[in-house]
Amino acid sequence: MTSDPQANPATDQVADKQQTPLLEIDHVTRRFERKPDFAAKLAARLGAPINRRTVHAVDDASFAIHRREVVGLVGESGCGKSTLGRIVAGIDNPTEGRILYNGQDVAHVSSRDIDQFHLKIQMIFQDPLDSLNPRYRIGKSVSEAARYHKVVPELEMDAHIEKVLLQCGVDPATQNRFPHQFSGGQRQRIGIARALAVRPEMVVCDEAVASLDVSIQAQIINLFMDLRDEYDLAYLFVSHDIGVVRHISDRVVVMYLGRIVEQGSTAELFARPNHPYTQALLGQVPSLKRRHSSFHTIKGEIPSPLKPPSGCHFHPRCPHAMDICRQARPPLKNVASGHMAACHLNDQS
Repeated sequence: MTSDPQANPATDQVADKQQTPLLEIDHVTRRFERKPDFAAKLAARLGAPINRRTVHAVDDASFAIHRREVVGLVGESGCGKSTLGRIVAGIDNPTEGRILYNGQDVAHVSSRDIDQFHLKIQMIFQDPLDSLNPRYRIGKSVSEAARYHKVVPELEMDAHIEKVLLQCGVDPATQNRFPHQFSGGQRQRIGIARALAVRPEMVVCDEAVASLDVSIQAQIINLFMDLRDEYDLAYLFVSHDIGVVRHISDRVVVMYLGRIVEQGSTAELFARPNHPYTQALLGQVPSLKRRHSSFHTIKGEIPSPLKPPSGCHFHPRCPHAMDICRQARPPLKNVASGHMAACHLNDQS
């Protein structure tokens, strides 16, 4: 076999890296089992059956995030999106399934490489006052992880932290203040600076603007987008606010009771929502085109993850539910190019 004179191994490696997702969630499941307390253990010794309570937080979830991509993860409270975000960030481990970073299963890497994985994927939490140590001055909070992992030489650390703070809109002269001395918006900027200080490739934002005023939300969202351009960041943006997700995301993943029911590009999903749950979520978003319309909440309440419904989890609340919806779980399949949904209605077309 003759070699291709035009082939360039270095170029091929760059192309492969661009095509390989930065992070893949591969059939991830997360269950939390409540351990029996003393009374239950005593009852079991006397012959009583143990009632094991298992929370099905995430159920067989799969999707990918590419470099510089913003993926919005949406759903009602209790649907498992925050748990999935914590799994992506390496805070929680999946019960089943795999997390692949740059194509490599993180469960099979060395202890040194797993430390690098945790550095490369950072998380920003909803309430920065809870996530920042109240006894640490903000300079220490922002620099601690970067200093421990020697992200930059010690002689360059002060300049590095000052640069990150400035890029996040925080005056470096305030480094000696404590978190309670800042407003909510400023504390969130400090949390962002702490994440960026270790030079991540991806940031998980868990309801990162939910606790802020609307005007401050806009500032923080614009900051996220500016930082993506500056650092080539990818984001997993976890939120229940459909309007915010539409503004910031390239793709959207919709979760319901632990399962992914739909995913696709933001433009496609908002223009042609396929799953009845997605349609109901978008139907609650105010729009100038529908300013004389009345808005209705989704019928019923989200079932308990301790005992999810059989078949399609959404069938107790779905206006289009059929017998098969109560019996069989619908597979996630393509309904258009790059657009997937899990609904038995698609089998009827």
